[in-house]
Amino acid sequence: MATVLDRVRAFVERLAPEPVCDDCITDRLSLSVRQHANHKTRELAGSPGFERLKDSCSLCGLVKLVISKKLR
Repeated sequence: MATVLDRVRAFVERLAPEPVCDDCITDRLSLSVRQHANHKTRELAGSPGFERLKDSCSLCGLVKLVISKKLR
């Protein structure tokens, strides 16, 4: 069974290079609380190829903290 981190990473990678916010991750992955997505995106932001910054979310269109996977 995939962990929350695995599910968040896979979702962000599927959308790459488009950025996505924690709220949309929470919604689309049916996570119980937004803090799960927030914690995992902060964890991913420390991984090579992932970037977390303030930008427009590709799903909801709002400007907020988003995460994206950069394509090489």
